[in-house]
Amino acid sequence: MSLFKRAAEVIEAKFSKIINAAEDPNDTLDLSYEKMLAGLQETRRHLADVVTEQKVLEQQMAAAQAEITRHDGDARLALQSNREDLARAALTQKQAATVKLASLTEAHDNIAAQVQKLIEYEHKFQERIDAFRTQKEVLKSQYGSAEAQVKVNESLSGLSEKLGGVGESVRRAKDKTEQMQARAQAVDTLAESGVLDDGDDRSPAERELEKLRSGGAVDSELERLKSEMKK
Repeated sequence: MSLFKRAAEVIEAKFSKIINAAEDPNDTLDLSYEKMLAGLQETRRHLADVVTEQKVLEQQMAAAQAEITRHDGDARLALQSNREDLARAALTQKQAATVKLASLTEAHDNIAAQVQKLIEYEHKFQERIDAFRTQKEVLKSQYGSAEAQVKVNESLSGLSEKLGGVGESVRRAKDKTEQMQARAQAVDTLAESGVLDDGDDRSPAERELEKLRSGGAVDSELERLKSEMKK
């Protein structure tokens, strides 16, 4: 197993794990980008292999062409020497080299077509990767912004709950204060009306008489003091 293939399998495994676990979208985007880069590297490696094969065919074609030229020269030389048999043998070898060159040329043309397709595919793949890289960064920025907004909203929500609790405490305290004030007013009213018992077991009439007696004693004492001061 090649090192590149092993790396591709590792990336694939990581990608599947993150997709299945529904983890951070940033990781998913990064691994998708890595997967595309791995695909681009594989395409370039294959392109390099095909171009290498094309170069080998070109070398073989050049050798076949040289062989054709050499056999043609040998045939001419043999005829000049009246050696038709040698000329025929040289032409036979030339014909074999010509067939070989035709086969090599056909293979080269096929390889050249593959090279062109791979080059075009590699360019398109690179463009897709560039576009995805830009989109990836935009999506990551949007996700980061949304994530920050969620945290802000959660913080504000927690603050609202806390403030709501404070408001409820204030409301309860206010209600209790109003109840206490109303109770105090009620007690004052009852005390003034004499409804509340102050511990005196005398009747209302006896209490009124006591007030009159106390008031008379005070008046008598006041008159006495006035008389003494006039002397």
